[in-house]
Amino acid sequence: MKRLLNCDTSDLVKMNKADKLEAIEASEGRVIVQELSLFHKTQILGPLSDAEVACAFGADLLLFNAFDCENPYIAGVEAEPSEVVRKVKHLTGRMVGLNLEPVGKSEMIGKQESMVNGRKATIENARKAKELGFDFILLTGNPGTGVDNAAIIEALKQMKSEVGDDLILMAGKMHAAGSKKEAGCNIVTKEQINEFISAGADVILLPAPGTVPGVTFEFVKDMVEYIHENGKLTLTAIGTSQESASKNTIEQIALMCKMTGTDLHHVGDAGIGGMDPENLMAYSVTIRGKRHTWTRMARSINR
Repeated sequence: MKRLLNCDTSDLVKMNKADKLEAIEASEGRVIVQELSLFHKTQILGPLSDAEVACAFGADLLLFNAFDCENPYIAGVEAEPSEVVRKVKHLTGRMVGLNLEPVGKSEMIGKQESMVNGRKATIENARKAKELGFDFILLTGNPGTGVDNAAIIEALKQMKSEVGDDLILMAGKMHAAGSKKEAGCNIVTKEQINEFISAGADVILLPAPGTVPGVTFEFVKDMVEYIHENGKLTLTAIGTSQESASKNTIEQIALMCKMTGTDLHHVGDAGIGGMDPENLMAYSVTIRGKRHTWTRMARSINR
């Protein structure tokens, strides 16, 4: 199996779920997931979609935030709703995923944000995600939504039997998401990680060191090692708007994430226009150098 670092588009289309996970693991902590916001239906460089821009600056996987499974739409992608995801994959040659949000019953800090049904972590939306052509689902929460770990576990159990043979299932919180108890270094425990794994998670998400108050390098490294011991992959995430911080900050976070041993690196969607291409490239160069960054940027989707 090729490392994902070396895969052409023609390689990806032949891969099943197990192949994709193996290709990620073989890349030794050098795979980048760029999240793209659909909240405002804007484009950083219209008429191009943000997905195309992200790929031009080195993204390996694309993750859509606030994708509405009941009303599929991506700014800059002209296609029928049922074909919009496949059109993105045609334009970019990348694996594509979406956030689905399992709202829990935890005590909230502040007002709970509402969301459309198409964003919720339901079996119906998981089925639609598979039908639309997504490669992976990330069960997580946006700020103030009240997503908690118990709800993530329940959603995983349901989705595992429905789409788990075909779609990669990722799970975890980038920040408190409004939950009062699951904040800071209490954002997740090893016991909850065990439950994530038992429920069907292939990849466990953890906040990147320095992005959530109290979440240190040591905390994340310990959790990454524990997850690897249990045979699963990890994704460290910048979900606190620091993706639009200074280049120096991005480089520090990237190096800390690499030192934790994580398999995938998530860069959030809160930069200028929903992403910050320069910081994406800076992150990429930090964890894998110019050689692999430029190769990913230049590799034709027709290969």
